[in-house]
Amino acid sequence: MSAIFEMPISSEMLAPEEIAQITGSSRKGDQIVWLSGNGWTYHKNKAGEAIVGRLYARLKLAGINPAALATTGGWVPDFSSIR
Repeated sequence: MSAIFEMPISSEMLAPEEIAQITGSSRKGDQIVWLSGNGWTYHKNKAGEAIVGRLYARLKLAGINPAALATTGGWVPDFSSIR
């Protein structure tokens, strides 16, 4: 998992084009609806545009719950369903 932190970051926030690609919509309102509906944390700027942190997006797209990192002290794999 440390490799995810070693990747170069061009900006701390996703570009509007990247948010549009993730949400499948270029309309601000539709992006907000998609982000909220899929459990993403975001902020809105004064223009009403969604602002998403790049590291948060990397973790979320990798299937890692970023909130769990803060509450458990780190991400741990769940092996309970393996037989």
